Order: sequence, then structure tokens, then C-alpha cells
Amino acid sequence: MSVRRFLTAVPAALLGVLALAAPAAAAQVPIAQDDSGSGRGVSVVALLLALAGVVVGVLALRSAGRAGSGKGPGKAFAAVALGLVGAVVGGVALAGSDADVGSGNGQGGAIVAVALGLVGAVVGGVALARSRRTA
Repeated sequence: MSVRRFLTAVPAALLGVLALAAPAAAAQVPIAQDDSGSGRGVSVVALLLALAGVVVGVLALRSAGRAGSGKGPGKAFAAVALGLVGAVVGGVALAGSDADVGSGNGQGGAIVAVALGLVGAVVGGVALARSRRTA
């Protein structure tokens, strides 16, 4: 399996798993709840944004050194933006969590989202520097 197909299949599989797991999780939640939710939703969104930033950054890094690719630094800018947005949203979710990791409020996912967001921003920045150097 090529890297491009792998990087295309992984997000599709994750979205498929989330789409299949949502009805099963909804069936187990009681109807009447006192609080507004578990807090994992914001962490999952931040995690998906950060993961998209890493994937786009890797794709931009692969095509940054090629002459005549015609794409320019667009993917690199997108990777930096997605990574930073994922890290910021993860930081907001982390600041809003009030319990420890493992309690189900999304703190672990927020920590991973911040880390992945920073990785995506750095990879996108390296791709941006390479694309400007070769242009």
C-alpha cells in the first residue's frame, strides 16, 4: 500500500468508526441528564483538526521540493493553519475540563490534540520553508 493511499484511508477509516460508534454510544446514554454532556465533543473536533494538519503537512512536505509541482505553498499554509487551530481548540478544551485524565471528560484527547496540532504546525512550517527555498 502506498503512503498516499494509506494517508487517504486512515482518516476515512476513523470517520467510519466514529460514524458507526455514534449510534451505539447514543443507545447507552440515558434520556434525562443533569449536565450538558461529557465534554469529549470539543476534544474530538480538536483532535480531527490537528490530525488533518499533520496529514496535510506531510503531503505538503513531500511535494515541497519538487520543481514544477504547480501547487505553491498552499498546502503548507493549510497545514500550519489546521495545526494551530487544532492546538488552540485543544487548549480551550483542556482549560475547560475539570477532572483528571481517564474520567471521560475529554482531557486526554485535548492533550493529544495540542501535541498533534503543534506537530502539524511545525511540519507545515518546514514544508513552507522548503517551498519558498525552491521557488
